[in-house]
Amino acid sequence: MATKLNPTKNDLPAKARAALIDLLNERLATAIDLQYQAKQAHWNVKGPRFIALHELFDTVSESAEEAVDELAERAVQLGGTARGSIRLAAKASALDEYPLDIVDGDAHVNALVAAMATFGAQIRAGIELAAKLGDANTSDLFTEISRTADKQLWMVEAHLQGKS
Repeated sequence: MATKLNPTKNDLPAKARAALIDLLNERLATAIDLQYQAKQAHWNVKGPRFIALHELFDTVSESAEEAVDELAERAVQLGGTARGSIRLAAKASALDEYPLDIVDGDAHVNALVAAMATFGAQIRAGIELAAKLGDANTSDLFTEISRTADKQLWMVEAHLQGKS
């Protein structure tokens, strides 16, 4: 399906904008999925570190939500349509399905770390792809999101490290 472009005075070539919009929408789907996978962990975590993980998972969800908004708005700025419904995101996300049968803190941490690592890798790949398409702004947006994603991954992974 060809990406329909809305009129804009943006000077990036239409072909590049269409490819960028597709790229942004792919990343948007994964960001939406990550946002709600973190919420799934937030709602369902149990165990002795409940409050720390409950709050941490909420922070991950909020960071993903910020990425969702930035990715969607950039797609629209380029003359596209943000494909951000839950149904579209579920079909297009690069993430594996979140396990629904876990409650233990470490199990949620492991599941969320896997999702966050996939999202981070996908965003990092977008940095170079956007640059190749001649869009420094989208490349910079991906870099900004990547920095936040890496920091969040570090904070969640820390709960698995340093154990004897």
